[in-house]
Amino acid sequence: MSFQAYIDALETKTGMTPRELLAVAAGKGFDGPQVKAGAVIEWLKEDYGVGRGHAMALVHVIKHGAGISDKHVGTGGSHGDASNMLLLDGVAARR
Repeated sequence: MSFQAYIDALETKTGMTPRELLAVAAGKGFDGPQVKAGAVIEWLKEDYGVGRGHAMALVHVIKHGAGISDKHVGTGGSHGDASNMLLLDGVAARR
């Protein structure tokens, strides 16, 4: 599963675009590089039934922004992403 696929699955699981979910997270004090992954994981699990892997994708975005490593970009494999920038405005915004 690509990084973008994890982010997109969060939208399906929560009913919110990743950007909306980031706003909720910030309202709960989960923002910036100092955020504790465990707190975000627990919140997403309790409120939305989100598993650890998907929660960690959001933790990455909270801590580091939408940019990801070029490691898997353009590889075409199951973990390959098309870009090193995650799209956070929701799946519908890309149609």
